[in-house]
Amino acid sequence: MIPARLFLLGYDVCRIFAGNLVITQKYQFTLRYFIELAYNGKAYHGWQSQPAAATVQETLEFALFTLLQEKTPVVGAGRTDAGVHASQYFAHFDAEEIEDIKTLIFKLNAFLPDDISISNIFIVPAESHARFDAVSRSYNYYIVKEKDPFLYERAHYVKNELDVEKMNLAAGTLKNYTDFKCFSKSRTDVMTYNCKITRAVWEEQEKLLIFHITADRFLRNMVRAIVGTLLEIGLGKMQVQDLHGVLESRDRQKAGTSVPAKALFLTGIEYPKTIFKK
Repeated sequence: MIPARLFLLGYDVCRIFAGNLVITQKYQFTLRYFIELAYNGKAYHGWQSQPAAATVQETLEFALFTLLQEKTPVVGAGRTDAGVHASQYFAHFDAEEIEDIKTLIFKLNAFLPDDISISNIFIVPAESHARFDAVSRSYNYYIVKEKDPFLYERAHYVKNELDVEKMNLAAGTLKNYTDFKCFSKSRTDVMTYNCKITRAVWEEQEKLLIFHITADRFLRNMVRAIVGTLLEIGLGKMQVQDLHGVLESRDRQKAGTSVPAKALFLTGIEYPKTIFKK
């Protein structure tokens, strides 16, 4: 008996068996794509797919499946909690070469609901990963200092006077620590609670007070717990120096209450420049 030999002929996997050429399976070459999007998280239980709940990931995967006519799993840059928004978010997926990316973007935006938009799709090196290659992530949290019917859905209203100077002193303290277990949800599957915060500052803009924070990674619920704790300092319920004890305790119950998700926006994700050179 003549042994079978395996080789590629175009896109087909072929075997020569007993002197005959036999096509045994189709082989498809795929490319890795990054997709840049934004979403209003009000209607979603976060980014990541989960049973019996509407998520951004599930919605995007269904749109890609419909337009590409092939199941297309999408890997996101990370989780966002239910109700949290993203003005910039990245994910990656693998697909055969897309001949007209601009047309696909147009069709995705026509197909997707109004609360999700696609701004770009581009080819990246095959080993690129939307989550693991991210160098930093940035969030904004919006406080509105007076009642406003046009901002209540995307800003947290705090009617009492806040000491922003003390809140900024406390925010600066965060950059001196790496273990943020006190701001993490109790039930989580992370291997480490260490994060490197490179920016944490409050900015006043007329009736708005905006908290900017950047780090290499964030724990679940971390930003909302940090903001809740800084608000307690701003309201005089906690002193600036008390934050050291909260951080060193590693106890979630020592930190402030988590603020509402509706006012939290993921605003940027940074990657190595090499990813975008292809």
